[in-house]
Order: sequence, then C-alpha cells, then structure tokens
Amino acid sequence: MTSKKQVIAEVKGQLWLALPLTLVGVLQYILQSISIMFVGHLGTLPLSGASMTNSFASATGFTLLMGICSALETFCGQSNGAGKYHMLGIHVQRCMVVVSVVSVFIAIVWGNTESILVAMHQDKGIAKEAGLYAFYLIPSLFAYGLLQCIVKFLQTQSIVLPMVATSCIAALLHTILCWVLIFKVKFGSRGAALSTSICYWANVLLISLYVKFSSSCNQTWTGFSRTALCNIFDFLRLALPSTLMICLNTFGLAWMIPFGCSAAISIRVSNELGGGNPQGASLAVRMGLSTVLIEALLIVLGMVLARNGWGHLYSDDKHVIKYVSAMMPVLAVSSFLDAIQSALSGVLAGCGRQNIGAYVNLGSFYIVGVPCAVILAFLVHMDAMGLWLGIISAFVVQTLLYITFTVRSNWEELARNAQSRVELSTTTTTGAPTTTASD
Repeated sequence: MTSKKQVIAEVKGQLWLALPLTLVGVLQYILQSISIMFVGHLGTLPLSGASMTNSFASATGFTLLMGICSALETFCGQSNGAGKYHMLGIHVQRCMVVVSVVSVFIAIVWGNTESILVAMHQDKGIAKEAGLYAFYLIPSLFAYGLLQCIVKFLQTQSIVLPMVATSCIAALLHTILCWVLIFKVKFGSRGAALSTSICYWANVLLISLYVKFSSSCNQTWTGFSRTALCNIFDFLRLALPSTLMICLNTFGLAWMIPFGCSAAISIRVSNELGGGNPQGASLAVRMGLSTVLIEALLIVLGMVLARNGWGHLYSDDKHVIKYVSAMMPVLAVSSFLDAIQSALSGVLAGCGRQNIGAYVNLGSFYIVGVPCAVILAFLVHMDAMGLWLGIISAFVVQTLLYITFTVRSNWEELARNAQSRVELSTTTTTGAPTTTASD
C-alpha cells in the first residue's frame, strides 16, 4: 500500500527533475526558433528557406540523433539504479561513437539539400535559400548528437541544474550572435545558421567541462575507454526502435514542455526497475502521468487564450498572423494528446520497451494518421486543417494503445528484465570497466 509520504516524495522528486529538464528542452529548441524569428525580418524568401531547412533538418537529422540517444535512458537509467555506476560512462561513449558515425552520413544529405528539395518539386528560389542555410547548419549536427549524449548521461543521474546553466548561456549567446551576424556583419540568413552551430558547440564544451571536473561524475565518468567499442550492436538493438519511436513524434516548443516530464518519468522508472523496485516504478508512472495531465491542460489554455499573439513572433504579415490564430485551437488539441503520449513513451523508454513504441507509432501514423490526413486535406478540401486533424487521429490511437500497454504492465517481470539487462551489459563488456586512454 502506497503511503501519502511516498506519493509526496515521488511528486517532489519528479518535479525536481521535470521542471529543469523542461527548461533545458525549451532552451535547446529555442535556438532554432530564435534563428527563425531573426530571419523572418529579412523577408519572405529567407524566412521560407530557413523554415524549410529547420523542418528538413529535424526530419533527417536532429530527430534521428535524439532517438539514438534516447536508448541511454534505458541503459544509463537502469545501470544507475542497479549501482553499476561505471557503466554509465561506457554507455555514453558507445552512444557518442554511433551518433558521430551517423552524423557523417546525415551531413552528406544536408550538403545536398538544394538538389533534394528541387527534386521534390519545391520552388527553386526557396530550395536555394534552404540549401545555403543547411550548409552552415552542418557543424551543429555533430554538436547536437554529442550534446544529447551528455544530456542523457547527466539526467539519468538526476543532475539537471548544470544543463540549465549551460543551455541558458548558449541561448543568450545565440541571441547576441544572431543579431551581430545577421544585421551588423550582413551575413543574412547564413548568420543565423552559423550562430546556431557555434552555440551548440559552446554548450557541448561547457557541459563537457562540468562532467570532466565535477565531483558529481567521479563514479560515472572515469575517462575514455576502449571497452565502449564493444557491444555496439547490442546498443543498436535498442537505439533503432528508440529512433523510430522519437522520429514519429511531433516536435515543437509545445512538445518540449511535456518532454521534461516524459524524461523525468523515464529516469524514475528506469532507476527503480534497475534497482529491483517494481512498486516504486509503478508509483513513478502514476504520479508522473498525473503531473503531465495538469501540465498539458495549462499548455492548452496558454495556446488558446494567447492565440492572437503567437503569429506576431514569426512574421509581420497580417495573413500569417490571422492564419496562426485560426489554427491555434487545433494545434492545442494536438499538443494535449502529444503531451500525454510523450509521457507514456517515457514509461516505455524507462522499461526498455522501445520496440512496442516503434510499432505503435508506425501503426498509428501510417495506418490511421496519414490516410485520415489525405482524405480530410485533399478529398474533403480542409487543407492544413485536415492535415492536423489527421495527426490528431493518429495521436488518439497512439495514446489509447500506450495506455493499454501501461495498464497491462507486469512490473515485477519488468524489474527482473531490467536487472538482467544491466548484468548482461556489465559482464559482456570486455576488459576492466575503467580501462581508459586518459582521465
């Protein structure tokens, strides 16, 4: 029987994690939003090119890297809960190797953005602008992958405030650099992309210095180790469904807010399961979902009540402002459902069941969402409204399936599986855990 003290302690613990992680997510996402806001005042063509590049970059790069790094929520979270602290450093190095290799291939794609967009019958002027923007955004790709590795490494240890500090510095630096490079140096939209790259790398440098010199990471980071090159394929078996699960989610500022709660739930669930405490994991899920529900309702209220003001942030065009205002209630419903499903996906990540999330997302979007969107947008002629209603239908199915899997979970069995995974990853890692190239 769960006591009142346990409930209060769990809620406090999750809020302590969720609020800073939400801020970190918003600050990291806002780098791209700040760029769009500055570029939007250069004219319609630069705004269209930068916006298209951001969508293209998210679809082909940033979401892939975030998905790969999400596997660390399981590996690092459960290892930390089981007291195998040295394995956190091994896991994060293994992830760094994977994201660095993947980033090389993504960079090749980004380098050909203009040709790809033209082949997709996009406007040649916009495609050229997008290609130029994407070229200067390539350095940010490598920084983003490393940054997400370190973020997952720290958040699974409940170390969150240093990430808030470095992300604040990066966001402030980006605002200043954007203004200087765009309006003073006259780099145009290229300045925004270049500033994004510089500030992502600045964040990586700052947070790496913390990991290197902070006593908080003494047990979990013992230096670079050759053992991180072992069991890459075991890591990929979890990273691939993690990537698929993340890539089929909607990204945006409204998504980043409940993402903090999702990460907190994942941390708490993985820690408790790794420590062999199924009751604690179950409590973490119940309290986490309650928190996300309240947070999602607040997001909806904010989006709807301020719907007439959001458009002014991105454009001075009256038609754009009016269109954003009309679409905001639909986006609010989408954000509410997305918040709930993102929290439930955090439960799956904490349990190491990303394969279920991948199947659910594939079915929800491609069997339900896409057909509904096509019918409503092109046959019923609801245009963009129809597309979003199609997405909402996918979220409804996705959320219902996630709830079903969560309710039917056998927490005792999941705890045994988590401990087996930790033991397997520890015993199959060849050499001493702390064999390092340098400290």
